[in-house]
Amino acid sequence: MYFRGVGTATPTARYTKAECLQAFQQSEWYARLDTRSHLIARTVLQRDNGIEARRLAVDSIDEVFQIDPNTLAQRFRQHAPALAIEAGRRALADAGLEPGDMGAVIVSTCTGYLCPGLSGYVIKGLGLRRDIRAFDLVGQGCAAALPNFQMGHALLASNSCAHVLSICVEVSSAAMYLDNDAGVLISACLFGDGAGAAVLSRQAGHNARCIEWTDSASLIEPAQRAALMFEQRDGMLRNILSRAVPGLAADYAGRVLNTVLESAGLQPDHVSTWILHAGGRDVLRALERRFDLQTADLRYSAAMLREFGNLSSAFVYFVLQAALADDAPDGWWWLSSFGAGFSCHGALLKVH
Repeated sequence: MYFRGVGTATPTARYTKAECLQAFQQSEWYARLDTRSHLIARTVLQRDNGIEARRLAVDSIDEVFQIDPNTLAQRFRQHAPALAIEAGRRALADAGLEPGDMGAVIVSTCTGYLCPGLSGYVIKGLGLRRDIRAFDLVGQGCAAALPNFQMGHALLASNSCAHVLSICVEVSSAAMYLDNDAGVLISACLFGDGAGAAVLSRQAGHNARCIEWTDSASLIEPAQRAALMFEQRDGMLRNILSRAVPGLAADYAGRVLNTVLESAGLQPDHVSTWILHAGGRDVLRALERRFDLQTADLRYSAAMLREFGNLSSAFVYFVLQAALADDAPDGWWWLSSFGAGFSCHGALLKVH
């Protein structure tokens, strides 16, 4: 399997941490929450947490604090299809392929629910074939990009199609929830909205770079499910984020990496470029320590986190695109995502 094209999309509105803090302090939610919660919000949004700005699907930051089931559902319904379609359009253009060339489309999300699913909106919006194989994957959280790619790999290996359009889209502002729980408050300060897409193909294209998927592995531990998950409360999604996440992410990511590299007869220092999901600054630091890396090795993940925040499942598309735009060196690249479950996935790419 080869990555023939990559595309990303975000809402146009950009909000800094300072703007978010000011809006929170002026909202009715500020009075609802206790003094400890005020301190947590100020700490996260005033100190360097690895994030400077986020893109949110609202015309005004004040809209973020309109938190009720109908408003959030409408926000997802309005913006998730549009973001998915735009990212898909850009990936097709990058691949130099037409919508009719796609034999399958796979769309992943965890921040909202539509039935019929997002794939139908993408089929209509991009003008994909009506006989296309369409799959909607939900509930895999921040880790979803890699299972999405793995499914694309399986479809291509079965010779059922020549090209697969892979899309992950998250409207985190449609999964907003606030209360006095520290994890809930911190997650509200981390996540942004966006979509990523990739064209996956059986054969390499005529691009300047050839990106070949060579092997992958997964590790899922349901016993750690409560460390990072969504729950339903008051008709809305409530994010549970525990202090254990950075350590879990580093541990599981390390084990998945070792599994694939040992199979390939490689060592971590053979990896020239790291394409890693970044749950937050503390997660990146834990990964850096676990893999014995330099800060510069995670520069693409850190840069995307600083400018866009945690984009959940869409994040690694942005990191991959950033590495390609920077003309990162050829060789072995490591692509990895992790999240709810607790789950971790990784893939070894050969780039030349």
